[in-house]
Amino acid sequence: MSDIIYVDRLTGKKQIEKVYKGAVIRFLYGDSKLSRLIQPFLLPPLAKWPFISHCYGLLQKRPSSVKKILPFIKNFDVNISEFLMPLTHFKSFNDFFIRRLKPEFRPIALGEKIVSMPADGRYYFYQDIDQVDGFIVKGKKFSLASLLENKELAQKYQGGSMVIVRLCPSDYHRFHFPCDCIPGETRLLNGYLYSVNPLAIKKNLNIFTQNKRTICELATTHFGKILYLEIGATNVGSIQQTYCPFQPALKGDEKGYFEFGGSSLILLFQKGRIRFDQDLLDATQSGYEIRCLMGQQMGTLIQKF
Repeated sequence: MSDIIYVDRLTGKKQIEKVYKGAVIRFLYGDSKLSRLIQPFLLPPLAKWPFISHCYGLLQKRPSSVKKILPFIKNFDVNISEFLMPLTHFKSFNDFFIRRLKPEFRPIALGEKIVSMPADGRYYFYQDIDQVDGFIVKGKKFSLASLLENKELAQKYQGGSMVIVRLCPSDYHRFHFPCDCIPGETRLLNGYLYSVNPLAIKKNLNIFTQNKRTICELATTHFGKILYLEIGATNVGSIQQTYCPFQPALKGDEKGYFEFGGSSLILLFQKGRIRFDQDLLDATQSGYEIRCLMGQQMGTLIQKF
């Protein structure tokens, strides 16, 4: 299977991603004869038996897991200077995984008519989800009604805009509000825990509509109603919410965090509300994810005259 190539927004250059447990991902979701032979037997238990991911997550909370931190930092070039707390603060690998960062390393794009990135991650941007020929996989689209499990809610976002964010294990794993808002309650749509790695998504785009996910509606002054989804994945211990429902939240405030594992976010905007920055759209149209940092500008309000 080919390398995962993404664009780094800070440099504009293409990079080859270092995949955590890449050999395992390629084996489970690859196209070799052996992979195709074992997939019907291994993938369903891994994805459909949540206690497997739960148990793996518990292992990352054991004090003995702390020994994994330094090798991980070295292998994935994690910038220690960004950490809010020193390395000695982390008592397990999961403590390190859900680390907080110093605010000065993630400045928030200013302006009430500017939307900021909700997380560190690899992004896809779709200005009009009704017009594109495919999400991630050319010629293939998943159903918003299936994603939201609500046909009426899906209709409100027809012709709207969508952001898909993939968080790698090496990323900062706290997620934030993209603009000032009043968030509602977060509701759970239970499901499976397939990998959200591109190697897996390209094999089965419907992973987004099959996996465990949460949905929260953000009421905003300028951008209408925004839907904010967190998508679980293999070995995600849990999705933790840290915000207060129905209380005003400022752009950049923390909404929650993922415990150990890869994971994704999806943001849905109503039609005619946001215009994504051109460099973000260009990357997606070229078929590449673009790596962005939490707080960077995502787009601006579409002015109506």
